[in-house]
Amino acid sequence: MSSSIDSRQKRKLSIRKRIDGTVERPRLSVFRSAKHIYVQVVDDVNAVTLAASSSVLKELRLELKSVKKSEQATAVGRHIASVCLKSGILKVVFDRNGFRYHGRISALADGAREGGLIF
Repeated sequence: MSSSIDSRQKRKLSIRKRIDGTVERPRLSVFRSAKHIYVQVVDDVNAVTLAASSSVLKELRLELKSVKKSEQATAVGRHIASVCLKSGILKVVFDRNGFRYHGRISALADGAREGGLIF
C-alpha cells in the first residue's frame, strides 16, 4: 500500500472511534474514487444501510456526464438528502471516511445541507 492510503486509513480509524451512526442520527459515509463519489447512510446499531447514492446511479448519470467532479459531488449530496428526507431522516453524522474535508468531500457536504440534511 502507498503511504497516502496508509495515512487515510489512520485518519479513518481515528474518526470512526469518535462517531457512530444510530437510529436517530445515522452515519453519512462518503467514499471518493478517482472518477466517482459514493455516499451511504448507515445505522451502525442495526448494521443496516438506510439510503445510498452515487455518481454512477442511472438517474444521475446522464445529468452529471459533462460537469466537473466537484459539481457531481454537490448533485450527489442533494440526491442523498432528498432520499433521506423521503425516508424521514433529518439529522445525520458526517463521516468523511479519512478523506480531507475539501474539494469533492466539502462539495458533497454542502449539497447535502442544501438538500435539507442537518449535520
